[in-house]
Amino acid sequence: MNYLKKALLQSSVMLSFAVVMTGCATWNTSEIANVRPTVQKLAVTDAKDIILTEGDITDKKYIVLGDISVTVNKTTIFHPDPTKELVNVKLREEAAKLGADAVTQIRYGTVGISMMSWGSLDGKGRAIQFSH
Repeated sequence: MNYLKKALLQSSVMLSFAVVMTGCATWNTSEIANVRPTVQKLAVTDAKDIILTEGDITDKKYIVLGDISVTVNKTTIFHPDPTKELVNVKLREEAAKLGADAVTQIRYGTVGISMMSWGSLDGKGRAIQFSH
């Protein structure tokens, strides 16, 4: 019985330490694959102006700049769950780095818990630049 109490105490100390070490921060990851050089543009695209769509854009010609993959994580149990809106913000930020006008074929994962996060949501899409 004494062994069980000791094991429970060690587990609670380790959990408390982990919660304290994670603090109140959240963290995100991103990846860009199959990147092509950007076309010369007259103006830089602001992240808030980037078009997002789960489908394709068929009424304008474009070039593919690269495939984008982002993950939004919930660092502690006390933070709200990641949302599609948070994933969209990260997709726009990554697309802006490439000089994209839009992100097409967006796919969202499901919220899940992992060893490093109390919840995470993935998003993937294709960064494109319109041909002018």
